[in-house]
Amino acid sequence: MSLLDSLNSPAFTAFGQQVIWTDMIGNTLGLVALALGWRRSLLTWPAQLLSGVILVAAYASAQLSGGVGKQLLVIVVALWGWRQWQRGKRQAQDGSLAVRFASWRERGVLAAGTAVGTGIVGWLFASVPELSWNPWPDAYIFVGTLAAMVAQARGLVEFWFAWLLVDVVGVPLAFSSGLAFSGLVYVVYLGLVLWGLRSWWLRTRVPAAPLPERTPAAASEGASV
Repeated sequence: MSLLDSLNSPAFTAFGQQVIWTDMIGNTLGLVALALGWRRSLLTWPAQLLSGVILVAAYASAQLSGGVGKQLLVIVVALWGWRQWQRGKRQAQDGSLAVRFASWRERGVLAAGTAVGTGIVGWLFASVPELSWNPWPDAYIFVGTLAAMVAQARGLVEFWFAWLLVDVVGVPLAFSSGLAFSGLVYVVYLGLVLWGLRSWWLRTRVPAAPLPERTPAAASEGASV
């Protein structure tokens, strides 16, 4: 048995549902990535990246091409977000990531992009049943996840609101579909989202570090150059 076959074998049974290793590890890494995002740690992006790679293996083993495609897009957005946070930390005086609320224009773009994206992806899923067995909720969760990742990459507090909107559909959908383990993961996500939202919201109230004042000696040196 190959390593991939071993990872795609059942790990345990929960609530009458068999959970394979790749699904469990991928979702656990997703939770870790969200917790690291709450801490504004750069490691949130490699964690999301690794989660996507492992879930690609999980979907591929189940021959779910739609799931594979979705995770590949998540990996691309994670790579972009990683680069954005690296740049933001380099530009910060104290090396920390600045977070803020989005402008009304940014909120409008995010909302419109999410609505249009959900419509397009939902139509695609409905037209090609092999991509999704529940096209519209699946499209909503998928596009909402991408919107949340984009907002996270830009350091926007609205990132957490986007995750809340995803959970509103994700939790009941998972339980009603008999996917109790996935539903439990979404419940844990919900707790982390609420905690992260509070942390980032409070962070926006912390005044930015003032620029260091130039001493008279430093000013005279600058003038003599």
